[in-house]
Amino acid sequence: MLKIKTKNSVQISLPSLKRMGWVCIFLLLLTACGKTKIPASYTESTALPNIYPEYTDVTVPANIAPLTFHIDNEGTDFVTKFTTSEGEWLYDGDDVCPKRKAWEKMKTAEKILVEVFINKDGKWTRMKPFFIYVSKDEIDPYISYRLISPSYVTYEDLTICQRKLTNFDESLIYGNMANSDEKDGQCINCHAYQNYNPARIQFHVRQSHGGTIIAYDGKLERINMITGKTVSAGVYPTWHPTEKLIAYSTNKTGQSFHTHDNQKVEVQDNQSDLMLYDIERHEVLPLARDTNYLDCFPFWSPDGKFLYYCSAHYEKIDTAMDITKEYDMIKNYKKVKYSLYRRSFELKTKQFGEPEMVFDAAKDSMSATLPRISPDGRWLMFTMGEFGVFHIWHRDADLYLMDLQSGEVRNITEINSDNVESYHSWSSNGKWVIFSSRRNDGNFTRPYITHFDGKGHFTKPFELPQKAPQFHREFLRSYNIPEFMTGPVKIRPQQFAAQIRRDSIQAK
Repeated sequence: MLKIKTKNSVQISLPSLKRMGWVCIFLLLLTACGKTKIPASYTESTALPNIYPEYTDVTVPANIAPLTFHIDNEGTDFVTKFTTSEGEWLYDGDDVCPKRKAWEKMKTAEKILVEVFINKDGKWTRMKPFFIYVSKDEIDPYISYRLISPSYVTYEDLTICQRKLTNFDESLIYGNMANSDEKDGQCINCHAYQNYNPARIQFHVRQSHGGTIIAYDGKLERINMITGKTVSAGVYPTWHPTEKLIAYSTNKTGQSFHTHDNQKVEVQDNQSDLMLYDIERHEVLPLARDTNYLDCFPFWSPDGKFLYYCSAHYEKIDTAMDITKEYDMIKNYKKVKYSLYRRSFELKTKQFGEPEMVFDAAKDSMSATLPRISPDGRWLMFTMGEFGVFHIWHRDADLYLMDLQSGEVRNITEINSDNVESYHSWSSNGKWVIFSSRRNDGNFTRPYITHFDGKGHFTKPFELPQKAPQFHREFLRSYNIPEFMTGPVKIRPQQFAAQIRRDSIQAK
């Protein structure tokens, strides 16, 4: 047997070389034969392909990651063709995953034509083509969200993560497990930023090492906001757009469970107020009202002159019974109705004006919550359902839009579904909105993004793209509080963990 000695002193026999040669030829032939082609003949269908995520005729920003999708139609072979004025791209298989370079070239056009061909029982069919429209309006490069298991009590592995929208990169901001053990656990929630700035972030730590973590341009602090004049520590936050001030609601919140209602859990505020926290002075200014009012979910106007929030007026109904007001609210949970208010704010004196009604939802036997103002100050988006304040659990919850110039309010039917639509955030340029929805399966909240034309109308929303098309079908976590950011949080999780272990600063 002839042996050949190579430069790297690896001996290869001649028969081995022959076998390698045949393998190479076979692979070349296989590659040539396997080149993706449009079928020579096919029938036309009037039905759109059944794809997941449902990306037919959506509008996307020019700087979004590739839209990958899975073809759910039955078939043995699949070919998908993308066409723009820049060229054509073909993909085979039921997982359609455009490459990054190809996707970047596709997005230079105003719209992308997508054609799906399916081979079933030896016969090819071209499904009804659809478009993906590309907007010139860019989206903020990052979002952040809380990932939580769909349990009412399990939160040991809860994390706050950030995702780069131009690709699929996800990284940890902070996770419960960094400072948790079998004895002492934590719960983290309510991350928020000042004017989309990732260097100015706050989030809460509950239970072990409890407090509010505030990062401001590199300075980290853990604050204990519990005082003798507030209902609780700060809970739901909103940063003043320019000043070192954060407004909070202070809440005593509880869960109740139902045996007959299909919506098994109801989260209620038993008591809540508003307060203002001064970051420099470490001072708390309570805005306490009559305990029959429940004030929650504050949000600043973009000019910082008004604080919007939702409020319910509730007095004990079963006065003849010797029960607490808290239990009375549990019994009559569908009678707790929130409307939208605002209070003026004077920066020099840090004083708030009297409550002003913005939208009287309770008058129509509805409940409105989560007011969010567009960056131009004109549009107010909120969530509305039949009752209560935590609409993430309510299947009837929809997103509504109010024109603050005309006072007109409408259901945003073009983006709502027959399941939960809840938490929502405006992009920094006001051209995009991200919101939470359970339209996929009714159990898990997923982030959806929609384009806003500035005149009161939205495009069909699209689900947050993932590298693996069916990722969200297998991912057993909910996305909570999706927020836009102008960049990534650069403070490492270990830095947050170390700060949480240090002594807290007591607010005055």
